[in-house]
Amino acid sequence: MAQVQLGYFTLDTVDIARAKAFYGALFGWTFDADASKSTYAHVAGSNPPFGFTKVERANSETNLYFRVEDIVATCARVTELGGKAAIPSESPTGLSCIVCDDQGFSFSLWQAAEGY
Repeated sequence: MAQVQLGYFTLDTVDIARAKAFYGALFGWTFDADASKSTYAHVAGSNPPFGFTKVERANSETNLYFRVEDIVATCARVTELGGKAAIPSESPTGLSCIVCDDQGFSFSLWQAAEGY
C-alpha cells in the first residue's frame, strides 16, 4: 500500500458567508466558486486542500480526510478490519466518505479528482 497522508480537511461552521468573511479578512484566503456550493466553501490554492462545511450547531471539530488512491477498496478494507464505512459521495474535488475505526472513532477518506 502506498504511503497515506493527510489529503484534505474541513472546518465546520454554521454560517458559510460569515466564515468566508472572517477567515478571508484574517488570513487573506479567497474561495474557489467552482469547487464551492451552498453548504461548502473551498479555500482557493490551499495545500493540502481544505474548506468550510455547513453544520447545524457550532462545534470545534476539524474533519480530517486521508488521501487514498482507491476509495472503494479502502472502504472495503475498513470494513474487513472491523470498522464501518459510508457510501462515497462525489464532489468537484473527488470522492469522499466518512469511516469509523473498530473503536467508533470517525475520520474521512478522499480520492482526489484529477487536478487536485
